[in-house]
Amino acid sequence: MKDLVWDNILSVGIDEIDDDHKKLIHIFNILNRAIREKESKEYLAATLDELINCTVWHFSHEERLMLKHRYQQRAEHKAEHQELIQSARELQQEILQSDNPFTDEHVQFLERWLTEHILTTDGRLGTYLSNVM
Repeated sequence: MKDLVWDNILSVGIDEIDDDHKKLIHIFNILNRAIREKESKEYLAATLDELINCTVWHFSHEERLMLKHRYQQRAEHKAEHQELIQSARELQQEILQSDNPFTDEHVQFLERWLTEHILTTDGRLGTYLSNVM
């Protein structure tokens, strides 16, 4: 798989959120390269853990902004965050219990997991925040 490249299409128009997203893409790319280079299972697990932990932090950052600016779709957005973290943790468990840690399907899942949320749900949040900040 190719690395993800930050592009304006991924921008939600709020610098602090975009900065978080850039960091998440950077960690995804570290993981992606580590998979291609066949790094140790322990290193891959640590990198995936970093990606998940940074995502959890980022989601709490977004949720704080939603509270501060009284975002009407906060409950739905937060529920999506919880589903995304749950699916990533399930993938993490699957990988940790496997002899062949990462497959192309795992990488594609993580890429979609990251970009689809940015392009849809976070895009709507960015539009809202752009109007109220």
